[in-house]
Amino acid sequence: MIMIQNVGLHFAGELLFEGVTFRINKNDRIGLAGKNGAGKSTLLKILSQEIQSTEGEVCLEGDVKLGFLRQDLEFEKGRTVWEETKQAFLELNELQQKIDSLNEELTQRTDYESDSYSEVIEKLTVATERFSHLGGYTLDAEMEKILNGLGFKKEDFHRLTDEFSGGWRMRIELAKLLLQNNDVLLLDEPTNHLDIESIIWLEQFLTTYPGAVVLVSHDKQFLTAVTNRTIEISNKSIQDYKANYTKYLILRKERKEKLLQSQKNQEQHIKQTEQLIEKFRAKASKASMAQSLIKKLDKLERIEIEDEDVTKFNIRFEPSVTPGKVIFKAENLSKSYGEKTIFSDANFYIERNEKIAFLGQNGQGKTTLAKILAGINSYDGELETGHNVQIGYFAQNQEEVLNPDKTVLQEAEDASTEQTRSRVRDLLGTFLFQGDTVTKKVKVLSGGERNRLALCKLLLRPFNVLIMDEPTNHLDIQSKEIIKQALINFKGTLILVSHDREFLNGLGEKIFEFRNGKIKEFLGNVEEYLEERQKQNLREVELEKNTKTSQKQVSKNDENNYQTDKEYKKLKQKIDTKEKEINQLEIEIADLEAEFSEEVPDNNKLKTYEDKRTLLEKTMLDWEELVLELDSL
Repeated sequence: MIMIQNVGLHFAGELLFEGVTFRINKNDRIGLAGKNGAGKSTLLKILSQEIQSTEGEVCLEGDVKLGFLRQDLEFEKGRTVWEETKQAFLELNELQQKIDSLNEELTQRTDYESDSYSEVIEKLTVATERFSHLGGYTLDAEMEKILNGLGFKKEDFHRLTDEFSGGWRMRIELAKLLLQNNDVLLLDEPTNHLDIESIIWLEQFLTTYPGAVVLVSHDKQFLTAVTNRTIEISNKSIQDYKANYTKYLILRKERKEKLLQSQKNQEQHIKQTEQLIEKFRAKASKASMAQSLIKKLDKLERIEIEDEDVTKFNIRFEPSVTPGKVIFKAENLSKSYGEKTIFSDANFYIERNEKIAFLGQNGQGKTTLAKILAGINSYDGELETGHNVQIGYFAQNQEEVLNPDKTVLQEAEDASTEQTRSRVRDLLGTFLFQGDTVTKKVKVLSGGERNRLALCKLLLRPFNVLIMDEPTNHLDIQSKEIIKQALINFKGTLILVSHDREFLNGLGEKIFEFRNGKIKEFLGNVEEYLEERQKQNLREVELEKNTKTSQKQVSKNDENNYQTDKEYKKLKQKIDTKEKEINQLEIEIADLEAEFSEEVPDNNKLKTYEDKRTLLEKTMLDWEELVLELDSL
C-alpha cells in the first residue's frame, strides 16, 4: 500500500533519522516506538505527506486513501456535533444535495414524455445508485454508532461544537476519521482525552479495521491490544519487529543483549588493533602496515546502543508525618455549576494508606472531586479532613497551578523546604532540566516539560496524601513506569485520576466509579473491576449490574417485590414487542434500499421510505425509554 524508501530528515541543522525503509501492507497495525524526540510524530507527518522528507521518498501504491489524526483542530463555529461529524462525507453530502434538488425538480414538472425529463430521471438514477454504493442509506446509523462509542450521548448530537472542550472536539475529529473508510489510518496519540470506556471501544474498532493502521501512543496496553507490528526509531534509524508492543519489548531486550556482546567483542578488537598500530608505528618497515590498520579502523562501523537513562530518572517521594486513620469523610457531598449538577449525595471514607482510582467518563466529576479534596473547589454537603493530613496535588492542567512568569528554578525552589533546597538542581536534572534550561520561563515550556516540573515539585516537600489528576499526560512509556514505581513505593494515601489501565493496574485497590451524577465504591483494582463483570465496555457493566439487582429483587416474596415482579415482566414484554417492531422495520427499510439501487423510486415509495425511517427512530426512542425504566426497578 505504501512504500517508504531511504527516508531521512534534517531538522534545525541536526539529523533526526536517515535510511528509513519499510512497507505498509494491508491489515498492518504498526506501533511507532522510541523516546520522546526520536521522531515518531514527525514520521507520521511524512507518511501523511503533511511535511516532506529531506531525502528518500514515500510512494503510495495505487489509489490509497490516507486519514491522519492531527493534534491541531480547525472547526467552523456554529455547527452542531452532528453537522461537524457529517463533514467527513464530502461526496455523500454533495450527492444528497443533488438527489434532493433533482427530486424537487421532478415534483414541479409535468412534461413526463420529454427528453429533458428523461435526462433528469437518468441523473437521479446515477446519483441514487452512487449514494447507495457509498453507504448513504446507513450513514446516520454509522455516525450514531461511532459517536456513541467515543462517549457522546444522543442529546449531545445537536449541541454546538463551541460548547465542548478541546478534548471532546478531538473526539469529533477522530469520529470523522473513523467514518471515512480510509485505506490507511495515521493516528498520533488517539487515546489522549479519551476515558477508559472509549479507549476500550477504540481498541475493538481498530482491531477489526479493514485497512492499515500506523499509530503513536504512550498507552502500553492500548498498543499491545491493537498492534501486530512495532517499528522502533532509535539511533537515527529504525528496527522493524513483527510483534505487538509487549512482544516487541521481549525481542528488543534479546536484541540488545546480543548487541552488547557484539559491542564488547568489537571494543576488544579495536583495542587489539590500536595496540598493533602503536607497535608497528615504531618500526619504519612496518609503517605501511600501521597505516593500513588505521584505514580499516576508520572504515569500521561502530556498534551504538541507545542509552535509556533509567538510573537518571530514579525518584522517591519524601516521607512525611503519620496522619490520622481517616483522611477524608464525606456526607451528602454535592457539586453543581449553576443548574448543572456534577454529582450529588456522595458518602465515603478514605483511610490512611489507601490507594484509590477515580474512574468514569469525562465530565462525570473526577477532576472536580479531586479539586474539592485538594481544597481548591467549593462544594455542598459535609467534608472532613483528618488530623495531620498534608496534601500534595498534581493538576491535570498545569496552567492552573504553575506561575507562567517564574523560571523553572524559581518554581522548584519555591516548592522546596530547608531540607530539600540543596537538592533542587540535582532533582531538576533528574527531570531533564539541565544547564540553561532551568532559567526558562514556565510559559514557554511544553506540556511534557510542565508535567515534569510539577512532578519535581511534589518530590521537594513531604506529603502523606497525593492527589494526582492525569499525571502521565505527555510522558513516554519509560517515564510512566518510573513514576508508577515511585507511587507504588509511596508510604501514604494515593488518589489517582487516570485513563491508562496499564498505569493504574497495581496502584488502586479501591475504585470510585463516577456515573450519572453518582459516586460508587468498588473494592478491587482496575483489572478485577473489568474481569469480574466479564465485559470490556463499562457501559455494559452498568446495565448488567442494574439487571442483576432487579432480578434479585423479584426473587423475594414480600408484597412490594411481588409488585416489582409484575412491573418487570410487563416492561420485559413491551421491550420484546418493540424489538420485534424494530427488526421488522429494519428489514422493510433494507428491502426498499435494495429496490432504490435497482430503479429510481417514485414519490410514493420515497415517502413510504421516509415514513418508515421516522417510525424506526420513534420506536428506537420508545425502546430506550422502556430499557431505562426497566433499569430503574
